[in-house]
Amino acid sequence: MDPSRTLQQLLFRGLGTTSLVADRLRSVTQAWVSSGRLDPNQASALVDDVLASLRGENPELEKQTERQVERNLDHLLQDLGLARQREVDELRGRIDRLEQQLRQKQSQLEIPD
Repeated sequence: MDPSRTLQQLLFRGLGTTSLVADRLRSVTQAWVSSGRLDPNQASALVDDVLASLRGENPELEKQTERQVERNLDHLLQDLGLARQREVDELRGRIDRLEQQLRQKQSQLEIPD
């Protein structure tokens, strides 16, 4: 399974869902305006606010979404048996430290001629 393909599919599904939500929201607010339950200006403001949030123009919502995407990505990579770059970097650092300690031990054990 190609992880980039999976992520691409998830992105497309998210975009499609966002489009459906926007269309449905417009439809519902138009019905509310027609029935007199909502003022046209209020309906327009409501649609604009929700769509701004969906576009990520709401900083708090954007942070929450980033955290959720990060968690989902962690789970996806874990399920695929792949390591994240920070995990690889951490392991390289550990290996470097162990190699340095090993060289120090070897130099301490060497007997001069």
